[in-house]
Amino acid sequence: MAYQNRNNRSNYNDVEVEVGQQFKMTIKKMGINGEGIGFYEHKLVFVTGAFTDEKVVAEVTKVYPNYIKAKAVKINRVSEDRVEPRDSYAGTVGGFELESLSYPAQLRFKRDLIKQALEKFQPQGYKNFKIRSTMGMEDPYEYRNKAQFPVRMKDGKVIAGLFKEGTHDLVDLPECSVQYPATMKVMRKIVEFIQELEIPVFDESNNSGIIKTVIVRAALNTDDVQVVFVTNTPKFVKKGFMLKKIMMELPEVTSVMQNINPGDSPLIWGDKTLHLAGKDTIVEKIKGLSFELSARAFLQLNSIMLPRLYEVAISALELTGNEKIVDAYSGVGTIGLPLAKHAEEIRGMDIIPEAVEDANHNAIINKIRNAYYEVGKAEDLLPEWLEEGFKPDAIIVDPPRTGLDDKLIDAILKSAPEKFVYVSCNPSTMAADLVQLTRKYKVDFIQPIDMMPQTPRCEAVVKFTRK
Repeated sequence: MAYQNRNNRSNYNDVEVEVGQQFKMTIKKMGINGEGIGFYEHKLVFVTGAFTDEKVVAEVTKVYPNYIKAKAVKINRVSEDRVEPRDSYAGTVGGFELESLSYPAQLRFKRDLIKQALEKFQPQGYKNFKIRSTMGMEDPYEYRNKAQFPVRMKDGKVIAGLFKEGTHDLVDLPECSVQYPATMKVMRKIVEFIQELEIPVFDESNNSGIIKTVIVRAALNTDDVQVVFVTNTPKFVKKGFMLKKIMMELPEVTSVMQNINPGDSPLIWGDKTLHLAGKDTIVEKIKGLSFELSARAFLQLNSIMLPRLYEVAISALELTGNEKIVDAYSGVGTIGLPLAKHAEEIRGMDIIPEAVEDANHNAIINKIRNAYYEVGKAEDLLPEWLEEGFKPDAIIVDPPRTGLDDKLIDAILKSAPEKFVYVSCNPSTMAADLVQLTRKYKVDFIQPIDMMPQTPRCEAVVKFTRK
């Protein structure tokens, strides 16, 4: 097989493929990013904008040694699951990849993602795993509790929205059907204020300007709203005028913060966060408990489905009230603290100091005295606790998309708590982790939960029993 990357051409089985070339193909299934998958002359092709069983005209966008990336430019046979999206920019920016797919089909797809991941990594006994139907929303819109929009100037107008896939071309989002309405109302008013006050926004061409990103987070159950201005410099010109406008025209905003992130960094957040007005935190209520959230604290984007996710995870632990529990990747304690009344002791950890501070504070304000959180990596702290003689009866993990660190898996297998639940946000890394975990644990069930409708992202709760 000859491959000429520098010319963006591929020669595979004597068939030459190049960027811009078009060909007809049938979509066989869908991949982890919501793209259609098929074959052209025996070569694997990933096609954005195409669904299972559709016949499309695909246009090559990039060529790799073993596969091709393409986009659907014409659909000759339309899937019966294809629907009209609510958002005009669906398919242009990220976060709406499946908005043209009916919701029942989205739920089936997410269950299939887990099956695909298990078939790829083949953990012990995977063919007998009970994979439940995906738990979905009654209304799969207006669920995102946080809008995190870059702000730029375009044709003399301040815009805020999301970048086109793979570019730095910002698409203005005056409306967004998946955002909680309060976040969009506040976001559009803030953009209006920036325009009126002529506050310089970030210019990537020379790293100038002040406001880079506006973040709005709204609490579903308390009506608190927080605004964070991510700025290129500590200096925030006309800050006083901005705060006055917020106070006068957006009384629902209870917290205003500034995060400083200088230069053209790919990261949204900088290290320093300043308090500008109102409270330092906002309060969300989950399963009867109050949680104070600082600006950088992680909370699942879907507050509507969050209690259902936790109900599955908590019931899967089958607690008696006598267990010592490790709450790994704990965030602000939203999983661990509701467990406290069912346990003897909760020990949790997270790498973000503000999250750990919030978790310990949340334990105090909820009068929980048997929960303690520490700053550090789960893969470092759990082995330390085991060395000190702490032996957990149960563990619940809610790792990032990268999955569990090998060192943490070793510590889990060494301590081998009887009860173990894994909350996953990435079927691929979950399936990879199961290869090692199934050496000592049997998988009782996997429950997919749709926390992010209209996207290919899928959460899942795995219940284990020690062999």
